[in-house]
Amino acid sequence: MNAITVNYDGVVKHFDNRSTIASSESFNAKIKVFRFQFRGVRNVEFFLFRLTQIYA
Repeated sequence: MNAITVNYDGVVKHFDNRSTIASSESFNAKIKVFRFQFRGVRNVEFFLFRLTQIYA
């Protein structure tokens, strides 16, 4: 299978609505930076709490 066949729905959606996943990619990048700043945090609840406090 080629890339167009595999990603057909996303390609069509982009040309129909001009929609992209830029906002989710940006949020993922922010999460990665946040994780880098607080590396070593083992408490998942605290991590999610801080994440929602900063980016929600």
